[in-house]
Amino acid sequence: MIDQLTKRLPDETERLATIVVDAGFKVHKTLGPGLLESDYEHCLAYEFAKRGLVVKRQVPQPITDDGTTLEAGYRIDMLVNGVIVVEVKAVEATTPIHIAQC
Repeated sequence: MIDQLTKRLPDETERLATIVVDAGFKVHKTLGPGLLESDYEHCLAYEFAKRGLVVKRQVPQPITDDGTTLEAGYRIDMLVNGVIVVEVKAVEATTPIHIAQC
């Protein structure tokens, strides 16, 4: 696992990540705190699209157990350009359960 974390991302993924983070800061600065996660997700999707990114929202994410794929109701909040997963949170601070969700 550590080896995966220390590997450099492809340049295109780095470029996309920079755009995603910048868009996230813009939405946060514009809207401020206190809205629902769905509101931030909607605005982020709009901001990503303005920047030429392809975004899919609420993408089903099955789990695999013992070689069997199970539809467990999990969803990726946002999948950007098929590469970057965005988990939208509207909380004051992240906790271990938020990390586990990712």
